[in-house]
Amino acid sequence: MLWGSSPAAVAARYVSVSQNFLADGPSERADRARRMLLSAVGSQEPATLNDVAKVVGRGAPAVSRAVDVLVRSGFIDRVADPNNRRRLAMRLTDEGREFLTRPSPSGMLAGKLERLAPSEVRAIERAVEILERAV
Repeated sequence: MLWGSSPAAVAARYVSVSQNFLADGPSERADRARRMLLSAVGSQEPATLNDVAKVVGRGAPAVSRAVDVLVRSGFIDRVADPNNRRRLAMRLTDEGREFLTRPSPSGMLAGKLERLAPSEVRAIERAVEILERAV
């Protein structure tokens, strides 16, 4: 036990504090999903639907629907593959690339952590390592 605290008390404090740093509402989940898909397309350019589905670990039908939204939003362009007309190749648009450069919620947390002393950041890093083992 840490300074007499029970694991349940530590867990409650952790949850309370972490909510100040990481929002996890619908818009944050959508942002993470959007970033994951855009990153997958960017890493596989010219990407096929199956390439992206494999990278994100989801089925092609679900990825197809998500890609349709990103195409309509102007983040991805789809063009016929010159080597196979039945296959579409996807590329990020300038807007899609710009979206990936915007700070994400984890980027905002990084900014907060930059205000801490290096020893404090190391202590948090150690705590995260321990939490990762507990999962």
